Amino acid sequence: MAERQYHLKFDGDKSKAVDEYLEYSRIVGDDDGGKLFTPEEYDEYKKKVLPVRLKNRLYTSWTSPSGMDCKLMGPETPCFCKHRYKQHKTDFETIPSERPIQLPCKQKGCKCVAYRYVPLNGGQPIRCTCKHTSEEHHEYEPFICKRSGCTKCVGFTSSFTCGCGSPYKAHKLIVETGEEREARGHPLGEATPYAAMGGITGFSSLADGYMRLDPSGRGAPSEAFLKQAITGEDNPFLRANVQAIKKHQMRKVPDRSVKGPDDEIFDDITERVSQMRRPGEDDMAYYERRYQERQKMVPSNAQSLETRSLTPGNRMAMQPKGRKSATKK
Repeated sequence: MAERQYHLKFDGDKSKAVDEYLEYSRIVGDDDGGKLFTPEEYDEYKKKVLPVRLKNRLYTSWTSPSGMDCKLMGPETPCFCKHRYKQHKTDFETIPSERPIQLPCKQKGCKCVAYRYVPLNGGQPIRCTCKHTSEEHHEYEPFICKRSGCTKCVGFTSSFTCGCGSPYKAHKLIVETGEEREARGHPLGEATPYAAMGGITGFSSLADGYMRLDPSGRGAPSEAFLKQAITGEDNPFLRANVQAIKKHQMRKVPDRSVKGPDDEIFDDITERVSQMRRPGEDDMAYYERRYQERQKMVPSNAQSLETRSLTPGNRMAMQPKGRKSATKK
């Protein structure tokens, strides 16, 4: 049975109170011990903590061997001990000199002495080579399995492969200052008073590194990638808008005299001509013709559909000039 949903309506004053409480919880976190600060205590807390937090913010990321931040920690990112990042010590009046910087758990009874990120496989915790999940291991080194009868586990390690292509054990957790992160060429974002922001610098930080286009992730596509010709193998959105895309590109060129068969105006010409309706061609004939054209683009050594192992194609990083001109014959 689906969970019940509640639709709450507030007037202006009450909605403002909700916003103020959200602001309070993001700044204070669990530092009030479960009892709300009085206005005077809240003001005193902000005067004491916020300058230190803005000056000594720590950026926490799970990084691949290439230096890409595959995961940027946020307040709700869980640790190996199953507590959240915001439940660990992240505010320091003086930055520790030793590296790596340890972020111990603040929850009572937890033996976690340093924050440790463990990725998820979909929505499930990854498994150790002893075949038990990360949640079934002790939260302190050497992270041995807690399951009775499991005698072969010498410490949690996994064969899990990250989306970047590197294995779990090849990654490392980096806790760094703003200066250290800037030296790596990664963004710092804007100063924020909120607690335990970790590596969050913007909305893109919520995505995995291999999908993120900022310097901390995969990076922006090259100009050659963005300007390559659109073909029948590309995304349907690109194919449907190829005429408008080309018109927009040509509008930015001041001199529009044709300089020869390799002129920019002829880029995407095969796809643009193919997209046009033929005289007397109905919808069924149009889509059948387009389907047959895409079928002819499949390499002769491609696997048959019966294997059910075909994967979506990717745009090349660069389109060879010779191959592009060959389609005009």
